[in-house]
Amino acid sequence: MSSRGNLQNGLRVSLKETEDYFPIWQRMRTFTHARTANTMDECWMMQHNAVYTLGQAGRPEHILEAPDVPVIKSDRGGQVTFHGPGQLVVYPLIDLRRKKLGIRELVTRYESIVIDVLDSLDLKAYARKDAPGVYVHCQGQEHKIAALGLRVHKGCAYHGFCLNVAMDAAPFDRINPCGYAGMKVCSVADLVGNVSFEVVQDMILQCLVKHLQYSVVEYAG
Repeated sequence: MSSRGNLQNGLRVSLKETEDYFPIWQRMRTFTHARTANTMDECWMMQHNAVYTLGQAGRPEHILEAPDVPVIKSDRGGQVTFHGPGQLVVYPLIDLRRKKLGIRELVTRYESIVIDVLDSLDLKAYARKDAPGVYVHCQGQEHKIAALGLRVHKGCAYHGFCLNVAMDAAPFDRINPCGYAGMKVCSVADLVGNVSFEVVQDMILQCLVKHLQYSVVEYAG
């Protein structure tokens, strides 16, 4: 894509299966640090093998029990969260200057993407000003269903957001999710029953393209 218009509105998408967290983090960090004004934005979508991650200012005391899965200190914002099979992880690698977006607006758009997808599944979801992410009511209580964490380097964002599609929430009981004691966590499947991971992934991608105003989408081989 050589034209400025296509570069402005183009997105290269990579759909992966289940990946370890650490090498993906290193790859997106390397990509972001090496990119130039002529680098197309990318979006990587996947599941991770079980891992706890601590944000850059993450406090170890938010891990309540000695985990039987790895703990990785990352460079994203936020506190502690869990990634595992059944969770859709979305890493948009975006030139914020080219998109004319600030960090707060990017967070709002990520939340809106998830809220719109859940609305399409007849689930009422919402964001909170005091705790970034997306929330629903499940069994009469507020539950977090999607989390986000970002890092910006020279005007380019990496990391992203994750939506619990159909995952075991038990590992979240061993932490204060995102630093909030007692926060409940659920999945889409807890609210709608059987759900296709691939269908939700496609819905998220379509909403991301819409909310971030991409008109040209390429798929990585």
